[in-house]
Amino acid sequence: MLYPLTFNTIFKDKIWGGQKMKNILGKDFSPLPNCGETWEISGVEGNVSIVKEGALAGRSLEDLLREYKGDLVGQHVYEQFGDQFPLLIKFLDAADDLSIQVHPNDELAQERHNGFGKTEMWYILQADEGAKLNSGFNRPVTKDEYLKAVENNTLGEILNMEAVQPGDVFFLPAGRVHYIGKGCLLAEIQQTSDLTYRIYDFDRTDDKGQKRELHTELAVDAIDYTFHDEYKTPYERKLNQSVNAVACPYFTTNVLHFDQEVMHDFAHIDSFVILICVDGGVTIQADSYQTTLKMGETALIPAALKQVSLIPDGEMTLLETYVP
Repeated sequence: MLYPLTFNTIFKDKIWGGQKMKNILGKDFSPLPNCGETWEISGVEGNVSIVKEGALAGRSLEDLLREYKGDLVGQHVYEQFGDQFPLLIKFLDAADDLSIQVHPNDELAQERHNGFGKTEMWYILQADEGAKLNSGFNRPVTKDEYLKAVENNTLGEILNMEAVQPGDVFFLPAGRVHYIGKGCLLAEIQQTSDLTYRIYDFDRTDDKGQKRELHTELAVDAIDYTFHDEYKTPYERKLNQSVNAVACPYFTTNVLHFDQEVMHDFAHIDSFVILICVDGGVTIQADSYQTTLKMGETALIPAALKQVSLIPDGEMTLLETYVP
């Protein structure tokens, strides 16, 4: 019997990680000195999520996929991805700037690594005063101009920087140069892929004095050099309505901002649905089973469940994401 599933958090210490997972999201990452990322729902080999509560507690997402197939993820999702869970859900805390990087698209990832590319999106949960991030270039740039900037260490001059605040959304298709700046706490929804080409790492060294590997050559052909007028994703936040923020071939993400109970119907979706609590708290009820989420917690609604009640604790905001 399937029900709304919650999973044990997977903690990752990072050279740029901080303390906000504990101080803001209430996650205990001891004995790690810091936590840069939490992986909330993952089918990545070596980092597969384990069910936290209910009759299926202790079972891995991998096991459940093999047993429940389309009932868990949706028939068309299972036909497309088989036993590979297609999305990876994370929170990131940047106490320092992340590296400037790019992810390959499916075609390049298949050719080079026999894997999937990485299109992703960010939702800002909290930002320190003056916090910024990079998405794309600030003017039209050719491949030669880009290479010259990398060589001369002037890459920062051609990057588009955006000031951020809670509720901001950024969609990052594979090929877009980007980095998260110091002071950002965010939720990330992405294709299941851990492929990152690191372009520049601010000459940082680890505790052994080693610099992290750069992938300058690999990145050149992965980058989409197209210039865009706007990089922040516009959406209109409305109380007690579901508002679409991102729609792409890999995932659809809606923002749900509610202060009253709602019966949420998934009959039109042939996919699992992931609910990520980004503000406030909510109780999710399906038949006789219920689970609660607070800011920084995530649940997976199996495709076989076509209706759930969402009961907010005051005002709450959820991201709802699924495979279209």
